[in-house]
Amino acid sequence: MYFFLLNLSLLDLGTISTTVPKSMANSLWDARAIFYSGCAAQVFFFFFFISAEFYLLTVMAYDRFIAICKPLHYGTLMGSRACVRMAAAVWASGFLNAALHTANTFSIPLCQGNRVDQFFCEIPQILKLSCSDSYQREVGLIAFSASVIFGCFIFIVLSYVQIFTAVLRIPSEQGRNKAFSTCLPHLAVVSLFVSTIIFAYLKPPSISSPAMDLVVTVLYAVVPPTLNPLIYSMRNKELKDALRKVISWTFSSSGNIAFFLHK
Repeated sequence: MYFFLLNLSLLDLGTISTTVPKSMANSLWDARAIFYSGCAAQVFFFFFFISAEFYLLTVMAYDRFIAICKPLHYGTLMGSRACVRMAAAVWASGFLNAALHTANTFSIPLCQGNRVDQFFCEIPQILKLSCSDSYQREVGLIAFSASVIFGCFIFIVLSYVQIFTAVLRIPSEQGRNKAFSTCLPHLAVVSLFVSTIIFAYLKPPSISSPAMDLVVTVLYAVVPPTLNPLIYSMRNKELKDALRKVISWTFSSSGNIAFFLHK
């Protein structure tokens, strides 16, 4: 569990770091420019982190399914070597997906200006600047990626159906509540992520507007990476105890420093 949480935290950090700092810098400095190479790098790293994160969430749902529904086989199916291979496959799949989308998008000639109506370089907004029918190739690739994401989502839902079935057989009400309080927020965040990203990339242009595009993008690009640490970490007793110790140590240290300065 902690091995997958480590990978998830790295991917969440990468996703936020790809988009938010540049947007904040533009707001602070009242700038609205980005280099072409910087835009390409932003597209690549965003797709890399966001797709790898969803693949990892699929693996984590499988891990939780094995742990709850087949606990006696957990050591065999989810050994350290198997976990490393799954994590490597997640990162490699994210890299391949990002490379395909970035190369395909930036091979399209752009002649509709250079204004991207978004707080970062998002592929649907870049495709609006294309001046040829070659953008349909990228649309087809996006549709394929969306079908893969939807397939992963179906797998996650089916895994949680099996998990909830097993949890309902737990005699302890406290145990059932603990399992549901952990699983339901994760399923809600995954559902929000899948619905908004598919809508953002496959919605018809006739219903598009800058305000709606901004809200939808924030819902899939900022909200899930922000909520994941709260869902997976703050519900873990060991991590909560460690955080409580750090906070108490910080306050006690600051109190000692303040007393020394006063003296």
